[in-house]
Amino acid sequence: MPTAAILTPDSRVRLHREHLEVVGRDESSPDADTLLREIPLRDLERLILSESVQITSQAMGAALRRDIPVVWLGHSGQFLGSFMPATPAHGRARLEQYRRTSDPAFCLPAAGRILAAKLYNQRRILQRLAANRGDGPDAETKATLDWLEGILAELARARDLAELLGYEGTAAARYFRHWATFLPEAFPFERRSTRPPHNAVNACISFGATLVYYETVAACHVHGLDASLGCLHATEDGRWSLALDLMEPFRPCFVEALALDCFSHQILNATHFEARNGGCYLNEEGRRKFILQYERRMERQFLSEHTGHRTTLRQQLDQQAVLFKASLQDPARFEPFLMN
Repeated sequence: MPTAAILTPDSRVRLHREHLEVVGRDESSPDADTLLREIPLRDLERLILSESVQITSQAMGAALRRDIPVVWLGHSGQFLGSFMPATPAHGRARLEQYRRTSDPAFCLPAAGRILAAKLYNQRRILQRLAANRGDGPDAETKATLDWLEGILAELARARDLAELLGYEGTAAARYFRHWATFLPEAFPFERRSTRPPHNAVNACISFGATLVYYETVAACHVHGLDASLGCLHATEDGRWSLALDLMEPFRPCFVEALALDCFSHQILNATHFEARNGGCYLNEEGRRKFILQYERRMERQFLSEHTGHRTTLRQQLDQQAVLFKASLQDPARFEPFLMN
């Protein structure tokens, strides 16, 4: 059980010896506390809590002592914050990161590699989806694939970050327009919307991106990086720009692919969403189902054609922080994730 997600409203997490106990109200005995779940600490790698869930200081301390980050999600599934285990000081690496991320000669090539990997993965996803239809890519799919290949070539010639971002925005619009044709008719998708998400598809993509985002922040923290100093995403107060950078190549092959699977295989339906605050969000049951599929995909092993060994998406996400840190000394070491 690498991840435990406790989303039951008004439940409590407490420590009992080497276990976390989840206590709450059971419908069969609403007037008494009931033990809902026991979680062995030895099996746990991360803990996700809804903001309506309480956790004791003893349970929090036991988690942090075992290097288990504790993450809070809001009622709409947004990332509120986290408690991270203490890590050794990485002062020299931080100083080098501050120097490098202030240098356009370092940031522009790094940002270009990130976007090239993202566009490559977008193209591979469309290729796979077309292949799964059984009759190969139709004329529209082939035109989109050829067009994305052309944009990949243009990225290598970008002269500044603004030009790179222009290519990204243009590619995203074309990619999502064609990606949406693989969705069931019951879940239309016109465009990407985030704050708030305007439909069920956007709600899933946003929630999936939130989960990947917090994992990437944790990976940066573990490896001594300042997650707020980005190359592709400008460094700004109030966001972890490096985490946003490193997760970009995972969006097509993980976040968007997972959302598509949830609808195509009827794992999620209209009953798993609710309208709130001018947007559409996964409800409690929907988040439970989505997180279960998220964990299965994160932990699924595959043989990477690019690394030559078996790995998981979670391991590859962590590896991105390792490679970026190595690139502070040798920029050529940074290789963003490419799907098979």
